[in-house]
Amino acid sequence: MTDDSRKRSTSPEMVSFADRLAASQKFQALFQEGMGLVEETATYLDGEGRSQSKRLPRPASLAYATESMRLTTRLMQLASWLLLQRAVNEGEMTVEQAGSEKNKVRLDKLSSATGGSAWNDLPEHLQDLIHRSIRLQERIRHLDAMLYPKPDDTAEAVENTMENPVASQLNQLYAAFGRAG
Repeated sequence: MTDDSRKRSTSPEMVSFADRLAASQKFQALFQEGMGLVEETATYLDGEGRSQSKRLPRPASLAYATESMRLTTRLMQLASWLLLQRAVNEGEMTVEQAGSEKNKVRLDKLSSATGGSAWNDLPEHLQDLIHRSIRLQERIRHLDAMLYPKPDDTAEAVENTMENPVASQLNQLYAAFGRAG
């Protein structure tokens, strides 16, 4: 993979911190966390969670079914995004290809009802998995916004860099001397 295939910045002098992050050990840790959460959730829902759900009162049982579907949907979307980004990092896809495929992945509108009496009756392990998946979703959405900015966001980022001479100078230093951090 060449450096050119990873560039997403708006000018040749600028170094995208998001690109560096996406190709870093921190991304690998995020990837492992995400895939680990998928595996842990599947194990829970197929085992302990299934037996716990059978013992729940009717309203909590309905909430369990709803929230477990939301959780698995959220995790499948997050896993899809992580796999796309890993494919870009490994040179299997271009940024443009991933951007096109990424449009099929829904990182927003994957909410959960984390309150109310039915929520309080859900098993703690399920609640924990849901909270962790929501935190992971927030982190991935943030990274996604940096990696694949909307056209309006790109113009705003360039404008902000132009207004911030320190950021401009830092970008030039990183471009001249290589990797950040």
